[in-house]
Amino acid sequence: MTKEINEREIALDILMEILEKGGFSHLVLSQALSKYQYLEKQERSFITRVVEGTLEYKIQIDYVLDSCSKVKTKKMKPLIRTLMRMSVYQILYMDRVPDSAACNEAVKLAVKRRFQGLKGFVNGVLRAVARKKEEFSWPNLSVKYSVPQWMADMWIKEWGEDQAEKIMKALLENRDTTVRCNFHLASREEIIHSLREQGVEIEVKEELPHLIYLKQYDYLEGLNAFSNGWIQVQDMSSSLVGLTASPKENSYIIDVCGAPGGKSLHLADMMKGTGFVDVRDLSPQKIELIEENIERTGFSNIHTKVWDALERDESVLGKADILIADLPCSGLGIIGRKPDIKYNTTAESVESLAALQREILSVVQEYVKPGGLLVYSTCTVAAQENQENARWFQEHFPFSLVSLKDRLGHVLKAESLEQGYVQILPGQYNCDGFFISLFRREN
Repeated sequence: MTKEINEREIALDILMEILEKGGFSHLVLSQALSKYQYLEKQERSFITRVVEGTLEYKIQIDYVLDSCSKVKTKKMKPLIRTLMRMSVYQILYMDRVPDSAACNEAVKLAVKRRFQGLKGFVNGVLRAVARKKEEFSWPNLSVKYSVPQWMADMWIKEWGEDQAEKIMKALLENRDTTVRCNFHLASREEIIHSLREQGVEIEVKEELPHLIYLKQYDYLEGLNAFSNGWIQVQDMSSSLVGLTASPKENSYIIDVCGAPGGKSLHLADMMKGTGFVDVRDLSPQKIELIEENIERTGFSNIHTKVWDALERDESVLGKADILIADLPCSGLGIIGRKPDIKYNTTAESVESLAALQREILSVVQEYVKPGGLLVYSTCTVAAQENQENARWFQEHFPFSLVSLKDRLGHVLKAESLEQGYVQILPGQYNCDGFFISLFRREN
């Protein structure tokens, strides 16, 4: 007896939701995996790999399809286009899937979804791809690494061709899940013991005692360390915001764009239950994400507020010891985890986000008390949103950059640390691309 719905059909529906209806890849995929939690781990892994791989290599896949099909990808019917893309990914990148299986299963799905008349087209094009797969060569870095041409050009201009290629290559590499420990709740030894007891394969790094890299596990919510609130999913780069802020106990901290709450929770943990973290974001939905994490960890020194960062809050003027401005950005540093970002971002949107960041900074800088700190960070790799905005901020407000050498020097090697900022590039430290700068308000 065959299953009513198989892994490929689930992957097809997820990809349709993302590629044709504009759903966010990480949300759509995670909702689907929760819905099909009853499937075997191997089946869920197959779905994840097909969805993520198809998204990561979409530009390259379309180039391959367009070279093997008279009907170009843009002109195909949406369901057939998505089916072809995910099948090409299997042929090119999934060694354990026989080419014949990728072709046959695609034909079956086309028929099942009432495209009987196109089964010959699906079969013919996919078999042509399978025949020629060793012959394909890529005309440029954009196609080779499946990055939009404008983005490749921007990185080549900013970093030179060699470094730009390293960035693009790193965004396609698989990485382990990184979790940060809440040491106020459990010691590193307790957390490691709990994870190993549940059969999780882990890696730890001495220079990053607050982080653990999870290599083999079924699903996060099934781990006791997670349900107890001992660990929080947070990339190494993002966790450096907490190390940069280095709060003293009993500090008053405002995090102006805080969802999903990883940085705020880190700061609450670092203050060992003292002080107060006032974490805000624009919508009730975003605040709900933060509250779920607060509830799981049980911290009492952190509170949420729905607040538009562009709106001046008279009640906190000049009161914050530390202000965290991890602002909305183009997200080019996290493409490795959210590949749809590269297809939904434009050079124009980078420019408008850089302007929005300046608007927010103009408002929130007033909340920092004399001698207090402001951390400006983004998860992107675009000078307009990073170095240029940090320079602009220093020119327009009574703040000076503070050296990061003592705070981050044990983890990062960058000359700019002493100048008060650092741009982490994808592939440098096995983490996301990220920018951090630290300012002190003049007395």
